[in-house]
Amino acid sequence: MRILFADKYPESAIDELKQKGQDCVLQPNLKADELDSVVAEYDVLVVRSTQVTKKAIEAGNSLKMIIRAGAGTNTIDKDAAAARGVYVCNVPGRNAAAVAELAIGLLIAIDRNIPDNVLELRQGNWNKKRFSVAAGLKGRRMGVVGLGAVGLEVLERAHAFGLELYVIDRPDRWRETHDRLVRIGGIKRVSSLKELAERCEILSFHIPSVADTNKMVDAELLARLPVGAIVINTSRGDIVDEEALIKAMDEKGIRAGLDVFCGEPSGGEAVFESILARHPNVYGTHHIGASTDQAQAAVARGVIEILDAFSQGNIKHCVNMDT
Repeated sequence: MRILFADKYPESAIDELKQKGQDCVLQPNLKADELDSVVAEYDVLVVRSTQVTKKAIEAGNSLKMIIRAGAGTNTIDKDAAAARGVYVCNVPGRNAAAVAELAIGLLIAIDRNIPDNVLELRQGNWNKKRFSVAAGLKGRRMGVVGLGAVGLEVLERAHAFGLELYVIDRPDRWRETHDRLVRIGGIKRVSSLKELAERCEILSFHIPSVADTNKMVDAELLARLPVGAIVINTSRGDIVDEEALIKAMDEKGIRAGLDVFCGEPSGGEAVFESILARHPNVYGTHHIGASTDQAQAAVARGVIEILDAFSQGNIKHCVNMDT
Protein backbone atom coordinates (compact mmCIF):
# COMPACT_ATOMS: atom_id res chain seq x y z
CA MET A 1 0.00 0.00 0.00
CA ARG A 2 1.02 3.58 -0.59
CA ILE A 3 0.50 5.51 2.64
CA LEU A 4 0.70 9.29 3.05
CA PHE A 5 1.39 10.64 6.52
CA ALA A 6 0.25 14.26 6.38
CA ASP A 7 1.23 15.13 9.95
CA LYS A 8 4.09 14.37 12.29
CA TYR A 9 4.56 10.66 12.89
CA PRO A 10 7.37 8.78 14.68
CA GLU A 11 10.18 7.78 12.35
CA SER A 12 10.52 4.44 14.15
CA ALA A 13 6.92 3.59 13.23
CA ILE A 14 7.53 4.61 9.60
CA ASP A 15 10.57 2.33 9.54
CA GLU A 16 8.56 -0.57 10.93
CA LEU A 17 5.92 -0.15 8.25
CA LYS A 18 8.56 0.01 5.52
CA GLN A 19 10.09 -3.21 6.82
CA LYS A 20 6.65 -4.77 6.38
CA GLY A 21 6.69 -3.76 2.74
CA GLN A 22 4.52 -0.65 2.94
CA ASP A 23 5.35 2.35 0.76
CA CYS A 24 5.29 5.25 3.22
CA VAL A 25 5.67 8.96 2.48
CA LEU A 26 5.98 11.44 5.36
CA GLN A 27 4.93 15.04 4.62
CA PRO A 28 4.26 16.58 8.05
CA ASN A 29 4.07 20.16 6.77
CA LEU A 30 1.22 19.60 4.33
CA LYS A 31 -1.63 22.05 4.78
CA ALA A 32 -5.28 21.10 4.46
CA ASP A 33 -5.68 23.03 1.19
CA GLU A 34 -2.72 21.16 -0.31
CA LEU A 35 -4.01 17.63 0.30
CA ASP A 36 -6.15 17.48 -2.83
CA SER A 37 -3.10 18.09 -5.01
CA VAL A 38 -1.08 15.17 -3.65
CA VAL A 39 -3.48 12.54 -2.30
CA ALA A 40 -4.53 10.97 -5.64
CA GLU A 41 -1.78 8.35 -5.75
CA TYR A 42 -2.20 7.05 -2.19
CA ASP A 43 -4.25 4.16 -0.81
CA VAL A 44 -4.23 5.38 2.80
CA LEU A 45 -4.04 8.84 4.35
CA VAL A 46 -2.93 9.25 7.98
CA VAL A 47 -3.53 12.58 9.75
CA ARG A 48 -3.46 14.03 13.23
CA SER A 49 -4.80 17.60 13.17
CA THR A 50 -4.82 18.28 9.42
CA GLN A 51 -8.34 18.79 8.12
CA VAL A 52 -9.51 16.37 5.43
CA THR A 53 -12.15 18.05 3.28
CA LYS A 54 -14.61 16.70 0.75
CA LYS A 55 -12.42 18.18 -1.99
CA ALA A 56 -9.38 16.24 -0.78
CA ILE A 57 -11.37 13.01 -0.47
CA GLU A 58 -12.80 13.35 -3.97
CA ALA A 59 -9.26 13.91 -5.28
CA GLY A 60 -8.15 10.62 -3.74
CA ASN A 61 -8.64 8.42 -6.79
CA SER A 62 -6.97 5.43 -5.10
CA LEU A 63 -7.93 6.34 -1.53
CA LYS A 64 -9.41 3.47 0.48
CA MET A 65 -8.86 4.53 4.09
CA ILE A 66 -8.25 7.64 6.19
CA ILE A 67 -6.79 7.09 9.63
CA ARG A 68 -7.03 9.73 12.32
CA ALA A 69 -4.01 9.19 14.58
CA GLY A 70 -6.08 9.94 17.67
CA ALA A 71 -9.68 9.66 18.82
CA GLY A 72 -11.67 12.63 17.48
CA THR A 73 -12.63 12.60 13.80
CA ASN A 74 -14.48 15.92 13.51
CA THR A 75 -11.75 17.31 11.20
CA ILE A 76 -12.54 14.66 8.57
CA ASP A 77 -15.57 14.82 6.26
CA LYS A 78 -16.82 11.34 7.14
CA ASP A 79 -19.94 11.57 4.98
CA ALA A 80 -17.93 12.44 1.89
CA ALA A 81 -15.62 9.53 2.64
CA ALA A 82 -18.53 7.12 3.10
CA ALA A 83 -20.05 8.25 -0.18
CA ARG A 84 -16.86 7.16 -1.96
CA GLY A 85 -16.45 3.96 0.04
CA VAL A 86 -13.47 5.29 1.98
CA TYR A 87 -13.16 3.99 5.53
CA VAL A 88 -12.46 6.56 8.24
CA CYS A 89 -10.81 4.91 11.23
CA ASN A 90 -9.52 6.29 14.52
CA VAL A 91 -7.27 5.19 17.37
CA PRO A 92 -9.41 5.50 20.51
CA GLY A 93 -8.07 5.50 24.03
CA ARG A 94 -4.34 5.40 23.34
CA ASN A 95 -3.75 9.06 24.27
CA ALA A 96 -6.24 9.16 27.15
CA ALA A 97 -3.65 9.35 29.93
CA ALA A 98 -1.89 12.30 28.27
CA VAL A 99 -5.12 14.27 27.86
CA ALA A 100 -6.13 13.53 31.44
CA GLU A 101 -2.75 14.72 32.69
CA LEU A 102 -3.23 18.02 30.91
CA ALA A 103 -6.78 18.41 32.26
CA ILE A 104 -5.55 17.97 35.83
CA GLY A 105 -2.57 20.21 35.08
CA LEU A 106 -4.87 23.00 33.91
CA LEU A 107 -6.98 22.59 37.04
CA ILE A 108 -3.96 22.90 39.33
CA ALA A 109 -2.62 25.81 37.29
CA ILE A 110 -5.90 27.69 37.71
CA ASP A 111 -6.18 27.04 41.43
CA ARG A 112 -2.59 28.12 42.16
CA ASN A 113 -2.28 30.75 39.38
CA ILE A 114 0.90 29.04 38.19
CA PRO A 115 1.25 30.72 34.77
CA ASP A 116 0.88 34.20 36.30
CA ASN A 117 3.41 33.30 39.00
CA VAL A 118 5.92 32.36 36.33
CA LEU A 119 5.21 35.45 34.25
CA GLU A 120 5.68 37.82 37.19
CA LEU A 121 8.97 36.19 38.20
CA ARG A 122 10.27 36.36 34.65
CA GLN A 123 9.45 40.06 34.65
CA GLY A 124 11.44 40.52 37.85
CA ASN A 125 8.45 40.94 40.18
CA TRP A 126 7.98 39.27 43.58
CA ASN A 127 4.31 39.21 44.63
CA LYS A 128 3.82 36.57 47.30
CA LYS A 129 0.88 38.52 48.71
CA ARG A 130 -1.11 38.16 45.49
CA PHE A 131 -0.21 34.57 44.72
CA SER A 132 -0.68 33.19 48.23
CA VAL A 133 -4.44 33.23 47.60
CA ALA A 134 -5.74 29.81 46.45
CA ALA A 135 -8.71 27.67 47.41
CA GLY A 136 -7.01 24.27 47.12
CA LEU A 137 -8.51 21.20 45.50
CA LYS A 138 -9.04 18.64 48.26
CA GLY A 139 -12.73 18.13 49.04
CA ARG A 140 -14.01 20.35 46.24
CA ARG A 141 -16.84 19.04 44.06
CA MET A 142 -15.85 18.12 40.52
CA GLY A 143 -18.13 16.85 37.77
CA VAL A 144 -16.68 14.87 34.88
CA VAL A 145 -18.73 14.94 31.67
CA GLY A 146 -18.01 11.97 29.41
CA LEU A 147 -17.06 8.52 30.64
CA GLY A 148 -14.91 7.41 27.75
CA ALA A 149 -11.24 6.59 28.14
CA VAL A 150 -10.21 10.17 28.94
CA GLY A 151 -13.00 10.83 31.41
CA LEU A 152 -12.14 7.69 33.36
CA GLU A 153 -8.46 8.64 33.46
CA VAL A 154 -9.42 12.09 34.77
CA LEU A 155 -11.60 10.54 37.48
CA GLU A 156 -8.73 8.36 38.66
CA ARG A 157 -6.35 11.28 38.93
CA ALA A 158 -8.91 13.60 40.50
CA HIS A 159 -9.71 10.95 43.11
CA ALA A 160 -6.04 10.88 44.08
CA PHE A 161 -6.26 14.62 44.79
CA GLY A 162 -9.17 14.09 47.17
CA LEU A 163 -11.80 15.78 45.03
CA GLU A 164 -15.47 14.86 45.56
CA LEU A 165 -16.43 13.37 42.21
CA TYR A 166 -19.73 13.43 40.32
CA VAL A 167 -20.85 11.93 37.01
CA ILE A 168 -24.11 11.85 35.09
CA ASP A 169 -26.12 8.69 35.66
CA ARG A 170 -26.06 6.77 32.37
CA PRO A 171 -27.38 3.23 32.95
CA ASP A 172 -26.80 2.42 29.28
CA ARG A 173 -23.06 2.97 29.80
CA TRP A 174 -22.50 1.40 33.21
CA ARG A 175 -21.73 -2.01 31.71
CA GLU A 176 -18.73 -0.48 29.93
CA THR A 177 -17.46 1.54 32.88
CA HIS A 178 -18.84 -0.12 36.02
CA ASP A 179 -15.75 -2.06 37.12
CA ARG A 180 -13.43 0.89 36.71
CA LEU A 181 -15.79 3.28 38.49
CA VAL A 182 -16.02 0.81 41.38
CA ARG A 183 -12.22 0.63 41.58
CA ILE A 184 -11.98 4.41 41.75
CA GLY A 185 -14.66 4.49 44.45
CA GLY A 186 -16.84 7.16 46.02
CA ILE A 187 -18.21 8.57 42.76
CA LYS A 188 -21.64 10.16 43.08
CA ARG A 189 -24.24 10.08 40.32
CA VAL A 190 -26.67 12.80 39.29
CA SER A 191 -29.51 12.72 36.81
CA SER A 192 -28.47 15.39 34.31
CA LEU A 193 -25.86 17.88 33.17
CA LYS A 194 -27.95 20.66 34.71
CA GLU A 195 -27.83 18.98 38.12
CA LEU A 196 -24.12 18.37 37.72
CA ALA A 197 -23.56 22.11 37.20
CA GLU A 198 -25.68 22.96 40.23
CA ARG A 199 -23.78 20.53 42.46
CA CYS A 200 -20.20 21.11 41.34
CA GLU A 201 -17.58 23.84 41.55
CA ILE A 202 -15.53 22.30 38.75
CA LEU A 203 -16.70 20.80 35.44
CA SER A 204 -14.34 18.91 33.15
CA PHE A 205 -15.52 17.96 29.64
CA HIS A 206 -14.37 14.87 27.73
CA ILE A 207 -16.91 14.34 24.97
CA PRO A 208 -16.90 14.11 21.17
CA SER A 209 -17.88 16.89 18.81
CA VAL A 210 -21.31 15.86 17.50
CA ALA A 211 -24.60 17.66 16.91
CA ASP A 212 -25.85 16.96 20.43
CA THR A 213 -22.75 18.41 22.08
CA ASN A 214 -22.45 21.58 19.99
CA LYS A 215 -22.39 24.56 22.39
CA MET A 216 -23.30 22.27 25.27
CA VAL A 217 -21.55 24.72 27.60
CA ASP A 218 -24.02 27.54 27.04
CA ALA A 219 -25.40 30.49 29.00
CA GLU A 220 -28.03 28.37 30.74
CA LEU A 221 -25.50 25.81 31.96
CA LEU A 222 -22.99 28.46 33.05
CA ALA A 223 -25.74 30.25 35.01
CA ARG A 224 -26.15 27.12 37.13
CA LEU A 225 -22.50 27.09 38.18
CA PRO A 226 -21.48 28.86 41.38
CA VAL A 227 -19.53 32.10 41.32
CA GLY A 228 -15.84 31.43 40.70
CA ALA A 229 -16.41 27.94 39.29
CA ILE A 230 -13.86 26.31 36.99
CA VAL A 231 -14.52 24.88 33.52
CA ILE A 232 -11.99 22.53 31.92
CA ASN A 233 -12.27 21.62 28.24
CA THR A 234 -9.74 19.32 26.59
CA SER A 235 -12.18 17.77 24.09
CA ARG A 236 -13.30 20.07 21.25
CA GLY A 237 -13.76 23.83 21.03
CA ASP A 238 -17.25 23.75 19.57
CA ILE A 239 -18.81 22.22 22.68
CA VAL A 240 -18.46 25.69 24.25
CA ASP A 241 -20.51 28.76 23.42
CA GLU A 242 -17.53 31.09 23.59
CA GLU A 243 -19.55 34.30 23.87
CA ALA A 244 -21.53 32.84 26.78
CA LEU A 245 -18.36 31.73 28.52
CA ILE A 246 -16.76 35.17 28.14
CA LYS A 247 -19.87 36.76 29.62
CA ALA A 248 -19.88 34.31 32.54
CA MET A 249 -16.21 35.01 33.23
CA ASP A 250 -16.87 38.76 33.22
CA GLU A 251 -20.02 38.63 35.35
CA LYS A 252 -19.45 35.82 37.85
CA GLY A 253 -15.74 35.14 37.86
CA ILE A 254 -15.84 31.80 36.07
CA ARG A 255 -12.35 30.57 35.24
CA ALA A 256 -11.46 28.21 32.42
CA GLY A 257 -8.66 25.85 31.43
CA LEU A 258 -8.94 25.30 27.69
CA ASP A 259 -6.84 23.20 25.35
CA VAL A 260 -9.24 23.67 22.43
CA PHE A 261 -10.94 26.65 20.79
CA CYS A 262 -13.42 27.35 18.03
CA GLY A 263 -11.64 28.17 14.79
CA GLU A 264 -8.26 27.08 16.06
CA PRO A 265 -5.56 26.64 13.37
CA SER A 266 -5.17 23.14 11.95
CA GLY A 267 -1.44 23.54 11.40
CA GLY A 268 1.44 23.63 13.84
CA GLU A 269 2.08 27.39 13.64
CA ALA A 270 -0.25 30.26 12.76
CA VAL A 271 -1.61 33.59 13.93
CA PHE A 272 -4.62 32.94 16.17
CA GLU A 273 -6.92 35.82 17.00
CA SER A 274 -9.24 34.66 19.78
CA ILE A 275 -10.98 36.92 22.28
CA LEU A 276 -11.58 33.89 24.50
CA ALA A 277 -7.93 32.77 24.47
CA ARG A 278 -6.80 36.26 25.47
CA HIS A 279 -9.25 36.57 28.36
CA PRO A 280 -7.46 36.94 31.73
CA ASN A 281 -9.64 34.23 33.28
CA VAL A 282 -8.47 31.66 30.73
CA TYR A 283 -5.39 29.50 31.00
CA GLY A 284 -5.13 28.15 27.47
CA THR A 285 -2.90 25.66 25.74
CA HIS A 286 -2.40 24.94 22.05
CA HIS A 287 -4.44 21.73 21.58
CA ILE A 288 -1.57 19.71 23.00
CA GLY A 289 -3.53 17.26 25.15
CA ALA A 290 -2.30 14.20 23.27
CA SER A 291 1.15 15.60 22.49
CA THR A 292 3.42 13.59 24.75
CA ASP A 293 6.05 11.13 23.57
CA GLN A 294 4.24 8.37 25.45
CA ALA A 295 0.90 9.14 23.84
CA GLN A 296 2.31 9.50 20.33
CA ALA A 297 4.12 6.18 20.59
CA ALA A 298 0.91 4.51 21.75
CA VAL A 299 -1.13 6.11 18.96
CA ALA A 300 1.51 5.15 16.38
CA ARG A 301 1.21 1.56 17.55
CA GLY A 302 -2.57 1.82 17.11
CA VAL A 303 -2.17 3.11 13.54
CA ILE A 304 0.13 0.19 12.70
CA GLU A 305 -2.44 -2.24 14.08
CA ILE A 306 -5.13 -0.71 11.84
CA LEU A 307 -2.85 -0.91 8.79
CA ASP A 308 -1.83 -4.49 9.56
CA ALA A 309 -5.49 -5.48 9.85
CA PHE A 310 -6.36 -3.66 6.62
CA SER A 311 -3.59 -5.51 4.80
CA GLN A 312 -5.29 -8.74 5.86
CA GLY A 313 -8.73 -7.60 4.74
CA ASN A 314 -10.02 -6.50 8.14
CA ILE A 315 -11.25 -3.06 9.24
CA LYS A 316 -10.59 -1.79 12.79
CA HIS A 317 -12.21 1.20 14.49
CA CYS A 318 -14.19 2.43 11.48
CA VAL A 319 -16.41 5.39 12.41
CA ASN A 320 -18.22 6.20 9.17
CA MET A 321 -19.47 2.90 7.77
CA ASP A 322 -20.73 -0.46 8.97
CA THR A 323 -18.02 -3.11 8.64
